[in-house]
Amino acid sequence: MTTRVLAGKNVNPLGFGAMNIAHGYSDFPTDREAGRLLHDVLDAGVDHLDTATLYGGHRSENLIGQHLKQRRSEYLLASKGGLALVDGRGQIDGRPETLRAQVDASLQRLQTEHIDLYYLHRLDPKVPIQESVGALAEAVAQGKIGGIGLSEVSVATLRIAHEVHPIAAVQNEYSLATRNPELGMVEACAELGTALVAFSPLYRGFLSGNLRGIDALADGDMRHHMPRFSEENYPHNLELVDRLARLATRLGTTAAALSLAWVLAQGEHVHAIPGTKNPGHFAENLGALRLSLSPAELAEAGEIINQSTIAGARYNVHQQKTIDSEEFQEAR
Repeated sequence: MTTRVLAGKNVNPLGFGAMNIAHGYSDFPTDREAGRLLHDVLDAGVDHLDTATLYGGHRSENLIGQHLKQRRSEYLLASKGGLALVDGRGQIDGRPETLRAQVDASLQRLQTEHIDLYYLHRLDPKVPIQESVGALAEAVAQGKIGGIGLSEVSVATLRIAHEVHPIAAVQNEYSLATRNPELGMVEACAELGTALVAFSPLYRGFLSGNLRGIDALADGDMRHHMPRFSEENYPHNLELVDRLARLATRLGTTAAALSLAWVLAQGEHVHAIPGTKNPGHFAENLGALRLSLSPAELAEAGEIINQSTIAGARYNVHQQKTIDSEEFQEAR
């Protein structure tokens, strides 16, 4: 298996995002089911697990600590701070004192003495990025974390932060449907020696073709509030993913595997962290690692679904206010 460098370690470029087991979506697994899935992930050779203070009000971190503490040496552990649930709502807080406390709390929940990669989950507009990164640099010096990451940031923010301390990774949304990192971040990360970790590389499950509608999803599922899943936009977008699925069938694979392979083909410094609560879907995702696609085949996938063909913005107005990353000026 070909590995790529992340926070100084060689890891499988296809990691596992542990948000899905506790946060944002719906029909979450029980603790026992989540534990079985986490073990299956490691058993399959995935050695990069990504979680956060926010996810499920600490549940995701707790599940990893509870079920995988005996296998801690087998995986790169990434978590995040600076965004937490407060009274049921996400609250951004990048103050140094907050980050120091959240790093310590994450260590306790994850039942470990060291987190390999710790991200500032969102830029706090009230706190200079130098101060937030400075607090995380202290945690590096203390041996609590191994590398510093940033999430949903712009190239300008990355460069300022990098002057304070080398940034090991930027975790921004990147997929066939969401091309924002192509507005400079892919190149900037390569230049600075920073890994680009693509979250939501299947765009909230959409690119797998397995989600045919959202009516059956619980009211609290975040996709009810995302424009691309709206009654107006989703029928058009389903036509696109069906075209992608036909291409995948012709190439002897699935839409999910093809979509993930496309992300990983965007650079040797690019990683992807799809998340799922479904063991079958997890196995489907692993198919991306077995694909060998030509530039023409990758380009064909990219022509079917891209920023111009997808209908709707990736976030609603409220969600967009929390984002620092580059945005297309004329998103549909």
